[in-house]
Amino acid sequence: MTTTLPDAAWRDRAGLAALLAALGEGNARFVGGAVRDTLLGLDVTDIDIATVLSPDAVMARLSAVAIRVVPTGVEHGTVTAVLPDGPVEITTLRRDVDTDGRHATIAYTDDWREDAARRDFTINALLADPATGAIIDYFGGLDDLRAGHIRFIGDPAARIAEDHLRILRFFRFHARFGTGAPDPDAYAACRAQANSLMALSRERIADELLKLLALPDPSAAVALMVDGGIFRPVLPEITADGLGRLIALVDRERANAIPPAAIRRLCALLPPDPATGEAVAARLKLSNKARKRIVAALSPPPSGSDLRQRAYWIGTEGAIDQALLHGDDPIAPLVGWTPPTLALSGGALIRRGLPPGPDVAKALKEVETQWVAADFPEGDAIEAIADQIVWKFQRARQ
Repeated sequence: MTTTLPDAAWRDRAGLAALLAALGEGNARFVGGAVRDTLLGLDVTDIDIATVLSPDAVMARLSAVAIRVVPTGVEHGTVTAVLPDGPVEITTLRRDVDTDGRHATIAYTDDWREDAARRDFTINALLADPATGAIIDYFGGLDDLRAGHIRFIGDPAARIAEDHLRILRFFRFHARFGTGAPDPDAYAACRAQANSLMALSRERIADELLKLLALPDPSAAVALMVDGGIFRPVLPEITADGLGRLIALVDRERANAIPPAAIRRLCALLPPDPATGEAVAARLKLSNKARKRIVAALSPPPSGSDLRQRAYWIGTEGAIDQALLHGDDPIAPLVGWTPPTLALSGGALIRRGLPPGPDVAKALKEVETQWVAADFPEGDAIEAIADQIVWKFQRARQ
């Protein structure tokens, strides 16, 4: 019985029919995530097309019908068509000539099966005929998709040797689509080749890890990684203790209806030490913004400060991170709350008799500190705090 691709909104995107007509009947098939996710009833954002045409031929055909096309990855056989509702990537069928675990030397082919065999998992190698919607399944991906079974195409060790990042991708796909225990051959191969992760750039590792941690609940997959020693070569700071903190964090996020945040979850996996967090962030070459967030989240909350006071000093995001990681505060006081602005300037202190100079900035900071500690009062209460601080500085100058 032939399985066909269900109707989905993305199949009616503006310009897609004209693009397929330009490529020609039989020359193109939908492939990868768009096929997989449509079969699962999930939303599709990215559309990928495989074709027997060369990149030059694709660009010529699309340009002839006024479809803008960009050679985004032409050295790998990929060009991108720019349609009104989003880009579509079009890649010429390929076969691997040589791989080193990070990069592949490819040659073009006209064999659909040979191209599909280059992909990592059976559920990612499904193709669909644009005209009929018929699914082409060379490796049992449909059965695996129904069973929630994440399986490498062919020999898992060989697939990992082609691209070491597939180790991390296996656990991400298992967390997203898998059910039950992992494929034993795949898991054994990932464990055996975990040291090969050291050959990857830290940016690629960070990108894949954060995608995993952004999923609704990555805890079970992370547990497999900890038990299998997957983190040990590149992130030895992540241990069973971190797994326990991650599980607790996911529970708190759900209880407080807070969306998942990959950086916050990375913090849970790390020892509760800002210096360690900063070192890991630097090793993974995270952005400065992410590094600052990690340091703030792993820093101990100031004693005696409530959640809103904390949010004022380190930002709402940082306060929520700390509260969820430490589990010591309800998040409700921050829901819908925007930190206020102190309605007082240095000029107001000068008008009260404080001489211009460095004392003005110091006095204003003391006013701000007392105002925050008093839970952000308004009007006369701010004036009273300002009067008190100015009087204190004037006495100190006498």
